[in-house]
Amino acid sequence: MFEGLSVFVLVIVAVVIFYLLRAIRMVPQGYNYTVERFGKYVRTLQPGLGLIVPFIDRVGAKQNMMEQVLDIPSQEVITRDNAMVKVDGIAFFQIVDAPRATYEVRDLNNAVVNLVMTNIRTVMGSMDLDNLLSQRDDINQRLMSVVDQATQPWGVKMNRIEIKDINPPRDLVDSMARQMKAEREKRAAILEAEGLRAAAILKAEGEKQAVVLEAEGRKEAAFRDAEARERFAEAEAKATEMVSNAIAAGDVQAINYFVANNYIKALESIATSPNQKILMLPVEAASVIGSIGGIAEIAKEAFGGQAPTSNARRGSVPNVTPRS
Repeated sequence: MFEGLSVFVLVIVAVVIFYLLRAIRMVPQGYNYTVERFGKYVRTLQPGLGLIVPFIDRVGAKQNMMEQVLDIPSQEVITRDNAMVKVDGIAFFQIVDAPRATYEVRDLNNAVVNLVMTNIRTVMGSMDLDNLLSQRDDINQRLMSVVDQATQPWGVKMNRIEIKDINPPRDLVDSMARQMKAEREKRAAILEAEGLRAAAILKAEGEKQAVVLEAEGRKEAAFRDAEARERFAEAEAKATEMVSNAIAAGDVQAINYFVANNYIKALESIATSPNQKILMLPVEAASVIGSIGGIAEIAKEAFGGQAPTSNARRGSVPNVTPRS
């Protein structure tokens, strides 16, 4: 009797242990498990310890809720200007709703890959080759917007779609290189021409300024020269007037000074002439001495009746009256 009881207890314990093993589910972090009852979805198990009804419930799918990476295979795309390019990319997505990712689409990864490839052909085929090569960020944004909207019913969030490589044909690459070189040479020639033009303008401006300054200098010099001649003429006129007044008043000394001064100037002019080496003057010495005597008398009157010191040392000059 006791042996039969112990066997029954052991059977009960074994059934309980088996039941618990079937009922308890350990869900790792980053995963969600869907629970199906008689083949119909009923709930989702979150990370940690979960319980289900054995023989009635079962785990339907184990969905990875972490961000996942999909490599987009290379494919050929014809651009709007009929250029053939090879394009590949990479997609980052995350499941946000495990039941929808399980029951709304079959083979989620394959569906996402094909959806991205299709939209790559659509977006890039509507662009010219130049825009395709220079607006990669814009292409990525347009792809992500379109694909994210298309995957929302699947419980998927598209985080990023990146175009890795865009490879045009080799002959097209060579043509683009020649075009770029020609464009750079054109810009270089334009810049060089603009530099020469600017240099020529600056040189002309400098020469113009120099001519203007030189003309202003000549104008100023001529003005000052004319002013000097005017003052000299005024001085000469004043001196002539004074001598004329003295002569008119009958001042013999003034007459003698005027004659001697002009006489000496005439001698100076003749003596300094470059083509005169010997000078013979048929003049009377008494006339010159008389004129010099007149100058001495004028000096005496200017110094208060006394002759200058230099004349006193040398001796007085007699007043000689010229003989006719």
